[in-house]
Amino acid sequence: MKTNKALLSVLTVVLLSGVLVFGTSGDNKEKRIHEGTPMYFPEEVDFAGEKAPLQITDVRERLDRELLINANLDATTALIIKRANRAFPIIEPILAKYGVPDDFKYLAVIESGLVNAVSSAGARGVWQFMPETAKEKGMEVNDIVDERYHLEKSTEAACRYLLTAKDKFGSWTLAAASYNGGMNGITKKIDEQKVTNYYDLALTEETSRYVFRILALKEIMKQPAKYGFSIFSGDLYAPIPTKKIEVDSTINDLTGFAKSQGINYKILKIHNPWLRDKKLVNPNKKRYEIEIPLAGY
Repeated sequence: MKTNKALLSVLTVVLLSGVLVFGTSGDNKEKRIHEGTPMYFPEEVDFAGEKAPLQITDVRERLDRELLINANLDATTALIIKRANRAFPIIEPILAKYGVPDDFKYLAVIESGLVNAVSSAGARGVWQFMPETAKEKGMEVNDIVDERYHLEKSTEAACRYLLTAKDKFGSWTLAAASYNGGMNGITKKIDEQKVTNYYDLALTEETSRYVFRILALKEIMKQPAKYGFSIFSGDLYAPIPTKKIEVDSTINDLTGFAKSQGINYKILKIHNPWLRDKKLVNPNKKRYEIEIPLAGY
């Protein structure tokens, strides 16, 4: 009995020591949060060159909230970082072509997680366009072809929207906010509250968080290790080399077409999600480009 008590005492000391060692680890994410210390809170942040006024308490705390939330969405944020390695090389040159700041790629991140998401309201694609807005911006949307699922074309449409919003508000930050709250919605709030800065406006919960979510994902994705993400280059989803086949006629059987290109229907749909049917009806001889992965991919 005495021996058991001695053994128990030793085990207790060891376990307590282990807890103390674990609890004082400088890399322990939970400890930093429990102490109330912002996890690698940046000294300054900007969106498209427009600085966020972190000296304002509520601005600082709203950013802190989004940093903590997204840094602790481990699987979700890790997957976004991996997908970005494939999606950003497509998005970035289109933003540059239109003169839209590179930071807007993070808007696509918070809209969809860089997948062709479908919202309950009917928005679709990486940039989450509603059907009518998509058509207004030059995209084809019907049961056969839905270009909201076309990354290049939807990015171009997003650029057209954002340039119009920038012209209207004179601020890239407000242009970003309007992507969520609508141009009319943001204009109404500006007129009611007599301020012209996003960070001074009282907005709906979603729009109020919107730019801060962009800022948080930008910070985390640019410096993932600082926020606890150990992702090696080999873990990132690599871009897949493809060739483009131009077609200007109806394809009655996309399965047969896929096989004629050395792939199957599933692979065809993965690379061309804008094809929404098992055929491509094209009576007007419109030119479409269909992506085919190169052999071995």
